[in-house]
Amino acid sequence: MLPIFGDERRRPINLGGTQSVTTSAGILDGAKARRNERLEQKRKQEKAIRLQAWWRGTREARQVRREMTTMFERDITGITGLRCLVLIGNNNDALRKWSDVVLRSGKDTFLSLSKEQPESWIVLIRQVSLLLLRAVASSPHSEDALSHLQVLNLILSSTGEASSSIIEYLLRRDFYLLIASCITAFSIELKNSPALASIIPLIIAPFSILPKTSTSFGQSVTHLMAQIFTIPLLPNRLPLQSVTQLSSGLPLASLPVLDTRYSKLGGPGLKTYLRLLVLLFNSLPILAFDPPLKQGTTARSEWAAGDSDSDSEQHPILVSAVSDFSAPAPPPLPSLDPRTRKRLEILTSLPHINAILAATKLQAQMQPVLVAYFLALDTVWPTKKERILSAVLIYTGGGLLRELYRGYVRGSPLGGDENAGAVMDPAHASSWPPLLFLADLYTQALLTMGDDEFFGTASSPSAPRNPLSLDELTSFSRQLLNIAFTLYFREDQSGFQEPAVSGDLRCSWGMIREKVTKCLLGIHAREYAIDMQSFVEAAVYALGYFTSTHLTDLYSRFEEQQLALPGLAPRQMSKRQIAYMSPRLGILNNIPFAIPFEVRRYGSLGVTRHSLLNKTRVHVRRGNVSQDGFDKLGDANLKSPIEITFIDQFGQEEAGIDGGGVFKEFFTSLCMEVFDTNRGLWLANQKNELYPNPHGYATERHSLNWYRFIGRILGKAMYEGILVDVAFAGFFLAKWLGKQSFLDDLASLDPELYNDLALNFTVAVEEFGVAKTIDLIPNGSNTPVTRENRLQYIHLISHYRLTKQIRAQSDAFFEGLSELIDPNWLRMFNQQEVQILLGGVNAPIDMDDLRQHTQYGGLYDDNHETIVLFWKVVNAFDHEQRRALLRFVTSCSRPPLLGFKELIPNFSIRDSSADESRLPSSSTCVNLLKLPRYKSERVLREKLLRAINSQAGFDLS
Repeated sequence: MLPIFGDERRRPINLGGTQSVTTSAGILDGAKARRNERLEQKRKQEKAIRLQAWWRGTREARQVRREMTTMFERDITGITGLRCLVLIGNNNDALRKWSDVVLRSGKDTFLSLSKEQPESWIVLIRQVSLLLLRAVASSPHSEDALSHLQVLNLILSSTGEASSSIIEYLLRRDFYLLIASCITAFSIELKNSPALASIIPLIIAPFSILPKTSTSFGQSVTHLMAQIFTIPLLPNRLPLQSVTQLSSGLPLASLPVLDTRYSKLGGPGLKTYLRLLVLLFNSLPILAFDPPLKQGTTARSEWAAGDSDSDSEQHPILVSAVSDFSAPAPPPLPSLDPRTRKRLEILTSLPHINAILAATKLQAQMQPVLVAYFLALDTVWPTKKERILSAVLIYTGGGLLRELYRGYVRGSPLGGDENAGAVMDPAHASSWPPLLFLADLYTQALLTMGDDEFFGTASSPSAPRNPLSLDELTSFSRQLLNIAFTLYFREDQSGFQEPAVSGDLRCSWGMIREKVTKCLLGIHAREYAIDMQSFVEAAVYALGYFTSTHLTDLYSRFEEQQLALPGLAPRQMSKRQIAYMSPRLGILNNIPFAIPFEVRRYGSLGVTRHSLLNKTRVHVRRGNVSQDGFDKLGDANLKSPIEITFIDQFGQEEAGIDGGGVFKEFFTSLCMEVFDTNRGLWLANQKNELYPNPHGYATERHSLNWYRFIGRILGKAMYEGILVDVAFAGFFLAKWLGKQSFLDDLASLDPELYNDLALNFTVAVEEFGVAKTIDLIPNGSNTPVTRENRLQYIHLISHYRLTKQIRAQSDAFFEGLSELIDPNWLRMFNQQEVQILLGGVNAPIDMDDLRQHTQYGGLYDDNHETIVLFWKVVNAFDHEQRRALLRFVTSCSRPPLLGFKELIPNFSIRDSSADESRLPSSSTCVNLLKLPRYKSERVLREKLLRAINSQAGFDLS
C-alpha cells in the first residue's frame, strides 16, 4: 500500500558539510523529537488504514442490506422473504410490511405457506416471532405493536404441532420477561389499550400448547410467577375482561409446586401444624439430621458437595472464655438409615418449601410461626441451610425480606442507640426470630447479589434489585453493629454457648452473635458507607478502651497466650486476663471496622517488629536484581535489617554505605521486575490490578518458589513501612484476609464472564492455545443451569475462577507473606485498607503537609529564592503532575497513609548546581530531589515538568 503521509523511513542526510555546535541535551531532545514525529506518522497511517477498512465494511453491509430489502419486498410471504426478514433483523419497516401482509392474507393463506418447505419454515417463523416480540417490547406504544401482537397470536394458534417448537424457542429467550416489559410500559390510566388485551392470550398460550408433564411447562409456570405475577398492581394494569381471561387460563390444577394438603389445612390448621414441627425440631439435638462427621472434619455446604476441591467457608474467629481445656467432647449422634433420611429430605425439597410458602402467602399472621419453622429446620439440618434460604429467596423474590424488616425488625427494640441493654433483656425475646432469620436471608442474598443490584444502579428496569433501600440498609446495619458490639464487649463471656433466648428459638448468644456478625461483614464487604462515627466515638473513645497503647498491650498478651499454648502450665493466663482479653479480641477479630482505621494501624506498629537483630549483607548485581534477590534473600531473615551492596558491570562493589537508601533502591527495582506481567507470574485486569496467573506453568515448583519469595518481599515492605506502587485485584486481596470470594468479585477478574455465565455446570479454560471444558460437578456438561440451581452454579463458578484456579499460587504467596506479617493482624483490615497499607492512600496530595515535612540540604532552606519558586510551581500543578513529582522523587505516586511525616526518609531537596540549563534529578533511594538553583519561575516549571515526565532519575544529572 502507498504511504499516505509520506515515506519517513528514509533518513535525511546533510551533505553540505556544515557543522553545528549543540549540547548533549539538545542532541537527545532532537533525537526524541524525530522519534516522536515518526511515531506520530506511523500512528496516523495505522488509523487511516483502520478507518478505510471500517468504511469499506460499512458500505458493503449497507449495500447487502439494501439488496436483501429489495428481495424481501418481491416475495414478502414466501420462504425467500422470510429468510431476508430474519437476516435483516430489527428493521421496523420490514416487520410492519410483513405483519400487514399476513393479517390481510388471512389464516388460510398463512398456513399454506408452511407447506412449501416445512422444516425451513418452522426455523424461520420462530426467529420472526422473536423479532416481533422484541419489537413490541422495545416500542409497546407504537402503531405497529397491535398488529405484531395479533400476528403472534395467529402464529401460536394456527401452526398446530409446530407451535410447541415456537413457544419453547421463545421461552428460552426471555418470553415472559419481554411480555412483562410490555405490561409495565403501560400506566394504570392506559389499561384499556388494545395492545394489552392482545398480550393476555400470549401469557396463557404455553399452558394450552405444551404438555403438562414437560420441563418447558414447569419452566413456563415458574417464569410466569417470577416475572408476570411480580409486576406491581398487575390486576389494576389490565382491562377487567383481560383479568378474567388470564385467571381462567392459568393451570392452577396442574401446578407441580403446589401441595394441596397444606391448602386444605386452612389458616389455623396450618399454623398449628408448623408450630408442632417447631416444637419437634427444637426437641432434637443440634445437627440431628446431618450425618456424623469424622474426627477433624467440618461440615460442608451442600453447594460444595459436587466440588472435590472446595474450601469450606472461613468463618470469623470467635473468641470465648472456657473454664477447662481438657473437657471431653460430646458423644457423636447416631446415624440415620438411608430410608429415613430420604423421607426427611422432603422437608428441604423445593416443592415442599414452595408449598409451605404458597399456603402462607398473603397471611401476615402466619409469618412469625413460618420464621420459627425455618430457623428450627436450619438448626437441626445446617448443611441444608443454603438450599432452604435460596428456595425462600427464589420463591419470594425478596418480598419476604422487606416484610420482615418493615413489619418486625425496623421497630424492634433490639440494637437501638438509646438502650443497648435491651439486647439481653428477656422481655424482648420475641423480637429475635425475625431479626435472625432476616440476617440469614440477607447474608444468603448477598452471595449472588452484584453491586449494581446492591446499590440499585442496574441499567435494565427488569433486573433484580436490592430488597432493602439504602436508607433501610443504613438503619439495619446500625442495629446489627450495636448488637454485635454489645455481645462482644461483655466482660463475662461464660454461658454464651448455652441456649438463652426463648423456647421457640433454640439459639445461644454465641450463635446469635455469629449470625449477626456474618450479615454485618457481608454488608461491610460491599464498601457500603455504614454511618457509625457517633457510635464509635461513644462506645470506643469515650470508654478509652481502644487506644494504640491498649492495642499494643492487648496483642502482647495475646502473643504470650499463643506462646503458652504448647504447654499451658508454665504461662497459663489467669481468669481475669482472659476476661479482659476476650471481649476486646472478639471485636478486633470479628468486627474490626468498629475501631477507627488509624487506631488499628497505630496499635499494631510495635507488636511484631524486633530490633537489635544482626544485619543481613547481600551483594546484588545491577543487571540481575530480581534473580540475585531471589537466590540470596529467599530464606534470609527479612525481619532483620538488610544491607545491600551493588556490584557494577565491571564486577566491582559500588562505593557507599547502605543506611536504608540503597536497600530502598534495590527494593524498588526488585518490585518493578517481579511484578512485571511479562514474566508470566502475574496477570492484570482491565483496571491494571494484578492477580496470580492461573496458567498451568505457574503451579510448577520453581514458579511457586517465586510466589513465596514475592510474598516475603511484600511482607518486608509492610514490615518496614515502605510503600509499593502496585495494585492488586479485589478478589486476591480478599484472600489475604481469609475472606470468601463471591459472584461480584468475578468483575475484578473477568467482566465478560461476569456478564455472560454459561448454560451448564462447566467452565472453559485455555492453555497453550488449546481450549478444554471442565465440569464443575459430576456430569456437569449435561446438567443445565436452571432457575432452581443457578445459585449453586454461581457459587461453583465463582469458587473455581477466584479460588481453585490460583490456590497453589496463592498458598505459596501467603506462606511467604505470613513469615513477616501475622495473619491475625492483617485481618483487622478490609481489602481497601490493605491496599492503602501497601501503597499509600489514593487521595489528593496535600502540598502543605509535604512542605511542612520536607528537609533541605546544601544552600537551601525554606526561605531560599529557588525553594519559594519551587513550592509556588508545584502548588499550581494538577493532581496527575503532583503524583508524577512524588513518583519521580520517592518511586511511589501515592502519599503515605497518615501524612508525609510517615515517609521514611523524609522528602528532601538539595541544591545540585547553579547551571539553570540542567534538569532536576532524584535519588529515590533516599527520597531526595536534586534541584539546580533556578532564578526564573518559568524555567523551573519547564525543567521540572520535563524531568518528572521523563521516567528517569539518576541519569538526568
